[in-house]
Amino acid sequence: MSVESRRAFVRSRVRVLLLVAPLLLTACEWFTDFKRQPSIWTWEPVKDTLTPSRGNPQFSVPTTGTAVAGFQVSYGAFPATIDSMANLRNPTPPTDSSLANGRKYFAINCVPCHGDRAMGDGPATRYGMPGINLTTDMTKARTDGYIFGMIRNGRGLMPPYNRIEEMDRWDVINYLRALQGVSGKTVEVGALAPPGVTGDKVPGPTVLGPNRPAPFTPPRSLLPGGQAMTSPAAAGQQGLPTAAPSPVTETTTRARADSAKARDSVRARSIR
Repeated sequence: MSVESRRAFVRSRVRVLLLVAPLLLTACEWFTDFKRQPSIWTWEPVKDTLTPSRGNPQFSVPTTGTAVAGFQVSYGAFPATIDSMANLRNPTPPTDSSLANGRKYFAINCVPCHGDRAMGDGPATRYGMPGINLTTDMTKARTDGYIFGMIRNGRGLMPPYNRIEEMDRWDVINYLRALQGVSGKTVEVGALAPPGVTGDKVPGPTVLGPNRPAPFTPPRSLLPGGQAMTSPAAAGQQGLPTAAPSPVTETTTRARADSAKARDSVRARSIR
């Protein structure tokens, strides 16, 4: 091959590279537009920390329990369903803080129909909504659990107000009992603040979807001789010990070890 032929061949190769290079460079994702990012499973620990990567999903069952679980009664607006919750006992005493919190949720959710004093004269009645008086003898005779169920499920003209979480719901009932004059408590009535005021005049963070992690046991504690460590953050907030002996018994540990040996043996045979 002559010198000119070689030069022509090199020039052709260079041209091909120059044509292909932009295609190769544009195929690289210099800016991903947040399409692909590091992914973490819900309870996957971050590196070697003892805290899970995320808290409980919203509307999950709180670690402190619930007055009535969703699988025990339905959310149907039926008399029998609400009657089944009539025996629930109010766990919240009518303290000043409970009454203040109940007033806030009552003013936000109940006053539009029932009025400031629960006498069925709320502003919605001016637009055709029938007035439902909650201070009658019949309503006074209802149990706290029954009113709890009515707020939870709703019935008839009463829509479900399950957005009022359980502990706040008991506070609303305490406030209503004070308006009915059956608890011996005196409470303030009327608007909490002018429109647009936020802060402590609006509902606080959710409890059913807590932003604090549940007690977390790292996977390493399941290994022989491992220690079950609870997340320091979760332990401090829930009154749990930060370190505890592993709940895995010696028999269970030995069984897991034997299972792991058998699994490794099968894997080794498959490799060979």
